[in-house]
Amino acid sequence: MLKLLSVQRRTGTGQGRMDYYAHSLADVPKSRWHLLGEHLRHTSDLAAAFAAAFGAEDWARLAGLWHDLGKFQHEFQTYLHDGVGHVDHGAVGAAVAASKNPRRGAPLAFAIAGHHGGMPNRVSSEGRQTPLRERLLAGAELLGRVDSVIPPALVQATIPALPAFLRPQPGLSPLNMRRRLAFWTRMLFSSLVDADFLDTEAFFRPANARARTPPFESVPRLAARLHAYLGSLERGAPDTPVNRARGEVLRACRRAAGSPTGVFSLTVPTGGGKTLSAMSFALRHAEAHALRRVIVVIPYTSIIEQNARVYREALGDANVIEHHSNLDPGEESPHHRLASENWDAPVIVTTSVQFFESLFANRPSRCRKLHNVGRSVIILDEVQSLPTGFLDSILEGLRELVDHYGCTAVLATATQPALKQRETLPLGFPNLHEIIEQPAPLAKTLHRVRMHWPPPDGQPLDWPELAGRLADHHQVLAVVHRRQDARTLARLLPGQGRHHLSALMCAKHRLDVLDDVKHRLRAGGPCRLVSTQLVEAGVDIDFPIVYRALGGLDSMVQAAGRCNREGKLQHGEVHFFHAASPPPPGTPAKGLDTTLSMLRASGDALDTASPAIWEEYFRRLYMKLDHDAKDIQRNRQEFSFAVVAARFRLIEDGYSTPLVVPYGDALARVDTVRREPTRQTLRGLQPFLVSVYPRQLEAMEAAGAVETVSGDIRTLTAPFYRLYDDNYGLVVEEPVAPDPAGLIA
Repeated sequence: MLKLLSVQRRTGTGQGRMDYYAHSLADVPKSRWHLLGEHLRHTSDLAAAFAAAFGAEDWARLAGLWHDLGKFQHEFQTYLHDGVGHVDHGAVGAAVAASKNPRRGAPLAFAIAGHHGGMPNRVSSEGRQTPLRERLLAGAELLGRVDSVIPPALVQATIPALPAFLRPQPGLSPLNMRRRLAFWTRMLFSSLVDADFLDTEAFFRPANARARTPPFESVPRLAARLHAYLGSLERGAPDTPVNRARGEVLRACRRAAGSPTGVFSLTVPTGGGKTLSAMSFALRHAEAHALRRVIVVIPYTSIIEQNARVYREALGDANVIEHHSNLDPGEESPHHRLASENWDAPVIVTTSVQFFESLFANRPSRCRKLHNVGRSVIILDEVQSLPTGFLDSILEGLRELVDHYGCTAVLATATQPALKQRETLPLGFPNLHEIIEQPAPLAKTLHRVRMHWPPPDGQPLDWPELAGRLADHHQVLAVVHRRQDARTLARLLPGQGRHHLSALMCAKHRLDVLDDVKHRLRAGGPCRLVSTQLVEAGVDIDFPIVYRALGGLDSMVQAAGRCNREGKLQHGEVHFFHAASPPPPGTPAKGLDTTLSMLRASGDALDTASPAIWEEYFRRLYMKLDHDAKDIQRNRQEFSFAVVAARFRLIEDGYSTPLVVPYGDALARVDTVRREPTRQTLRGLQPFLVSVYPRQLEAMEAAGAVETVSGDIRTLTAPFYRLYDDNYGLVVEEPVAPDPAGLIA
């Protein structure tokens, strides 16, 4: 499409020849700079290849061809030479797209205008970005200046017709169609920015570009690997009811793998082998339908390392890419680090935060990976944890991926939420295929505990009395609502074998505690663990006795899944109790209300092995909650990309600040950041962060307990290291006072 790598331009004194460049290198002759025509052609070809997964090649080709037309400005070429100033080069290509066709050109205009700073809002001024409407006005003026030097071959193409699914559809409202177009625009944007980044990287850092082609194995090869691995596990497993049930789950997953793409539910009680069986379905299904990869989405960082370790053992280290905030860059290979940027690997293990926030992001760094989500199997592990305040946009996004981007979604959990389409959940899934055809008998087979229910209107159990009951057991887990509850209860227990877990402990600290707990449980030593909910879903621990504060029914049953997990006992014992303090407001509080109302209606217990119980529980719970708490849907249909990205935050970063705590080798890593604050050294601090609320931070800053290391990175000062406790994590009690010994030089 593009033949010219340099162009003729008419100067004031006659004909002259000028080469135009996309990028420059300091202290290097111009002959080795990045020719603009070459960059546009390569980016165009790459973007088209990326967008082929969802049938948008022609659109992405134009986006790549036009994205840097603003670099034909004399001012930009001067900037490349002098390195001084700033020139808006995205607005010109956006203006070209809009001039071709104001309506059909809008997706291209958004993608091109945002390919560096992020896609803007169409009109809204909310946020820091200039709205597209204003960018286009400026771009039209700039286009008038450079129109004469842009090669005609670059701009002669016409904008193609929109894909059929983006045209008016019977039964779909115009607002729904606008949201669909906004979603497609973001996928187009992803193809452009990844292509732009990769071609630019090939110029500046060719070694990185070469490292992006690691020897990943193919999906069929990985499916064969997993088959062999699972066969070896089955041959070495004792013939127990639990292992026979796991075999049934695996066989059901293998049978279902040949089904057409769509949305599947995998309902497997805790301990039923869900992790590897789901992967077996996913790889076989991907092989059957020529899908490109498997993306495993996990809600909690407390279990992501655990599950990724299982996948690596089965599939080989090189084939599994982890992408989450707690990952230590020191443990990544260069190939893995690069592949995590755009998910160009066969198996990705990531968090719900990373996956869903990227689906609704507007920045290039977050969106680069999205085009690689197309034609994938997406396993949503512990799907009951989907945040209800974003449920409408999440469900609609998943439906878009399945219906129009060649994906299959697997909803995997022991407590299947009610996500089928109905009057009170219009954006739910109209067709949901159950992999386990009869989950109720399986649930009864794997029901390995006796549940003891308190009267629904009984009295709270105070902490000293609960501590006394726990102390009577050699090995026991107690799960409570709040961090303060966990600390208060743990302090009342005998010291030997006492363990505590909460989000006030950094990720590395929590992993170390879990490793010690597992060792003690295997060795038969005393082990009494008090934890918040972070220990529940998916954490591979096996206690004979569990106490759980009454709360949301799904959370309670997840806690029960930590009891007699391996079925070594005839029955484990699970005791539910009224806690001395209520759960946090929002979904946890509504969950408790729903559980109590169902408990009152049932008499004195609930049959949690019955799928009907979960349909009823989630139906009632969802009716009590706002499914679009941040008004995401309205802003999506108004093409307010910057607003959507700012509001779609599964973790409210605005309410807390990350603080590096003195655990393990964190302080040595802080010193490294002081000397060399690179992206990699900063990421090395992730496993040692604890989130601090504003009031706590203000108190610590007033006492001189906090210092800034680099940018937004804060850490405790030496006299206040004692605020981080080896048992309980960060404990901030006012007034904040230093350790006297720490003040002695």
